[in-house]
Amino acid sequence: MKVLVLSDTHIPQRASFLPNEFYERVDEVDLIIHAGDFTTLPVLRELESFKPTIGVCGNMDDADIWSLLPELRVERLEDLRVGVYHGVGSPLGLEKRVREKFKNEGIDVDLIIFGHSHRWFYGEVDGVMLLNPGSATDRVFTAKRSFAILTIEGKNFSVEKVDVE
Repeated sequence: MKVLVLSDTHIPQRASFLPNEFYERVDEVDLIIHAGDFTTLPVLRELESFKPTIGVCGNMDDADIWSLLPELRVERLEDLRVGVYHGVGSPLGLEKRVREKFKNEGIDVDLIIFGHSHRWFYGEVDGVMLLNPGSATDRVFTAKRSFAILTIEGKNFSVEKVDVE
């Protein structure tokens, strides 16, 4: 299974549309995961027009998004338990706070996908792998825009960073 992972698209406030790299890669995936800050419902609907889409709401999303999506969710993708949560607060220490959110809720996962900081992160925090795909549309807090392709085989997975020009 292949998953295209996005966060912090902030359309139309920070960009008018998804980048060309999204359109070039979306056909190769089975699923899209968006870790919040779509900003408006049309962005979610556009993603859903390409592939099944799993999302959570973020702090900048409008009421339509908040009425449809949870703040935190766990999905089983093949044999992998994947947690999705946007994140809150300062970018400093965000990874640890995201990990603590699942720990404090008593939720056991193999991978956590999050956003909020607009910065790429892929690494282990307290025994769990975390992935922040960055923002495919915005350079706030980072010099490079990005998203991820997550490849899952059973309980094993790999992550490819896709830089956006």
